Formats: sequence, structure tokens, C-alpha cells
Amino acid sequence: MDQRSDEQLLANHLAGETGAFDCLVARYARELHGFLCRFVADNHAAEDLIQETFVQVHLAANSFDPARRFRPWLYTIAANKARDHLRTRGRRQQYSLDATGPDNDGPAPSQRLEAADASPTELVDIDERKSAVRQLINRMPEHLRLILTLGYYQQLPYAEIANILDIPVGTVKSRLHSAVNHFAKLWREHTEPGSRPEP
Repeated sequence: MDQRSDEQLLANHLAGETGAFDCLVARYARELHGFLCRFVADNHAAEDLIQETFVQVHLAANSFDPARRFRPWLYTIAANKARDHLRTRGRRQQYSLDATGPDNDGPAPSQRLEAADASPTELVDIDERKSAVRQLINRMPEHLRLILTLGYYQQLPYAEIANILDIPVGTVKSRLHSAVNHFAKLWREHTEPGSRPEP
């Protein structure tokens, strides 16, 4: 595995080194796939958005500030591509319930269940809960869904999220707090007896 930093690889790519850009793609394609799948809730769209993101990175590589870090810049581009996709698709689009990371990984916000010794019935319950969580997250406003994905699923530091979204760290914290509270409210409505989902 190449031990060079992301920034060095990009610099080497700009200097004409064959394979340097491929190393960046290999380093981040899987991580971006998980992020984009969760944010746009569409596995096929996520694949296209990964390609678009790296094309944009290639085209804009000369504008990258070498004093900054590559990863937040990459996520900024990916997030902007995803937002454009969501606006183009429109709010009436039906979201996929199978939109998760490449290996269906990551605990849902409503659960951190140990499934190693779970019975078949318990596994079905876990799958149903994860499906419900995805549905509820997809109903959240775009800005809350994005910050929940970056902060919870991708587990990015506040400073990186602030860089990606171009907002202060304090705003990241308050917005993430709002996102968690919003999800909790949706979850309570979902689990209360006789509750009905919002249209």
C-alpha cells in the first residue's frame, strides 16, 4: 500500500506521475460509496456520483490549496455532487430501502445491537429496524441528513465537517444535535402505538 499522503499523491499526479491519481481513487472509492449511498439513498446513483466526483477532482486539481487537507476537499466535491443529484431528482422520488454502504455496514442511530448470537427471529427484527431507520433518515431535511451522515456514519471530526460544509465548528455541533433530535422525534412517532408516518 502506498504510504504517501493524499496531498503528496495529488501533487505527484499534477507533476505527471502515472498511477498517483489511481492510488487516490483506490484509497477513497469505498469510503465515498458508503457516504453517497447513505446520503442519496440510491446505490446506482452513488456509483455514478463517485465517478463524477473523481472527474471533478481531476479537473480541479490545479486549484487545490496544498496547505489544506485533501480529504475534506474531496468530501466537499462529493457532497455538492450529491446535492445536485437530489435537486435534479426532486423530492417526489421514491427512495431505495436498500441504500446502505457497500457491505450494509454501520449501526443505525436507533440501535447498536450485537447480532452474533441472534436467533433468526431476532435477525429479522434487526433487518426491519434498519429498514425503518433508513426510511426515517431519508425523510429528514437534506441539511440534517447530510450532517448526520458525515458525523454519525462517516464519523468525521467536527473540524473536517466544518471544512466540508464551510460552516463554523459550533454550527456543526448545533446542527448535528438538531439532526439527532429530529431523528429521535421521527423514531418516537414511528414506534408509538397507532402512529402514522408523515406523508
